[in-house]
Amino acid sequence: MYSRKPFYIIVAVLFLAGLALMLQRHFVYEIPWLPGEKRQIWSIEAKVEFQAKGKPVKASLAIPGSQPGFTLMNESAASPGYGLSFVEANGSSRAEWTIRNASGHQELYYKVDMMLDPFAKAPLSTQLPARMEAEVAEPYATAMDQVLSLAEVRSADGITLTRELIKELTNRGQNAELLAQYKEPGPLLVELLHRAAVPARLLQGLQLEDGRRRQPLMDLVQVYDGEQYELFNPATGAQGRQEQMLLWEYHSSPVLDLVGGSNSRVTFTMLEQEQPINVALAKKFDQPHWINVSLYNLPLEEQALFKGILLVPIGVLVVVFLRIIVGIKTSGTFMPVLIAMAFIQTSLITGLVGFLIIVGTGLILRSYLSHLNLLLVARISAVIIMVIGMIGFFSIIAYQLGLTQGMKITFFPMIILAWTIERMSILWEEEGPKEVVKQGGGSLMVAVVAFLAMNSEIVRHITFNFLGLQLIVMGVVLLLGNYTGYRLTELKRFKPLVDEYKTDGHKHD
Repeated sequence: MYSRKPFYIIVAVLFLAGLALMLQRHFVYEIPWLPGEKRQIWSIEAKVEFQAKGKPVKASLAIPGSQPGFTLMNESAASPGYGLSFVEANGSSRAEWTIRNASGHQELYYKVDMMLDPFAKAPLSTQLPARMEAEVAEPYATAMDQVLSLAEVRSADGITLTRELIKELTNRGQNAELLAQYKEPGPLLVELLHRAAVPARLLQGLQLEDGRRRQPLMDLVQVYDGEQYELFNPATGAQGRQEQMLLWEYHSSPVLDLVGGSNSRVTFTMLEQEQPINVALAKKFDQPHWINVSLYNLPLEEQALFKGILLVPIGVLVVVFLRIIVGIKTSGTFMPVLIAMAFIQTSLITGLVGFLIIVGTGLILRSYLSHLNLLLVARISAVIIMVIGMIGFFSIIAYQLGLTQGMKITFFPMIILAWTIERMSILWEEEGPKEVVKQGGGSLMVAVVAFLAMNSEIVRHITFNFLGLQLIVMGVVLLLGNYTGYRLTELKRFKPLVDEYKTDGHKHD
């Protein structure tokens, strides 16, 4: 006896491979299971202002990249008359403007779109910063040592020492007041930590608030303790990555490096917006990768084509289920799928009316051709020409009557309509009108069910974004093809036995 084990192994492999691809798309590439989800996008514009001195100018601005919590989507710059390059320097990205001669007030603009992204993986720099212990004049050196000694007693490591230092510097004691005159809180805290041999660096962050204008950057301190690091706000003492905090410069480099100008400043304007997730992720994953099996990498024309093609397996699955399990008869095996595809283009009601008009009129005309005893090829060709003529005629009538929906019957596959008319005509001659109504009605019913499945927004979203679903559909079709039991429509044959059993049961009672 033939073993079915290889068959079930193939089906299991299809299911597991399809499920693995779908889960990978969801968890690695963040594709949601349901449509309609949106992503939060922050548009931030940096405005660089300075006074040029009438000689060559070189302005280098630190710019952000993808980082934990944010993914860079787009960046652009406006700089009339300036040359612009995006360069890498000391591990950080910078926008560099250059011009041979400039004088007077200058304004340069840099704009970036950052997507709020909990899956963003790009790490902050984990390389330990170089320890820089500078010479400090008195009385600041003594004040720093006293603050450090008080904080070290109440700390256990570099991170807890930072917390205690911030407390000492914000309690407005005598030493804190003196050191406030020496340096700003951020650079002062970094210098204190370096003095205590704790690796730390100064970062620049931007607190995102919708609609805010002319916002400055704020100092943050990144403190290392072994292999881990922690962020601190030296002004408030807040520990950890704060919500809606975008790190703009995180390599201890100057935010703006200007040559040939003076009185410079950088201010920021920000605006929050939302984009559909398919648009946001298409931008995020715009670089093709062999493991990123995505149709978003294709041109838009091909994407639109595949959105329709990938629905066909869903219609096929509906046809297989209704024919094998339910037992509905159709005129042609997969003709209902093609009709359902036409319904997607025309809308359901318009499609049904157009299909019935064309097929009904075609059957009347085909009945005349049957009396001419033509060969099959000529007869089919004549029916195709009649179908084209009828579609054109009904489209013109619909247009004259102002029924623009009626013109959409041109989306029907003409060859399939011709074969449907031919098959039904032969069926009428051989089996009678009852069988024509049964198979024609069955085809329409299956086509309507397939249309409802294929036209679902959820189905459209899943088929286009999760290609692994095609493998699962293949596995289900193979399982259905292995079914050899009774169809649901055949169970009515057992109704007399059920009635007889009930009658006998009442007699025994």
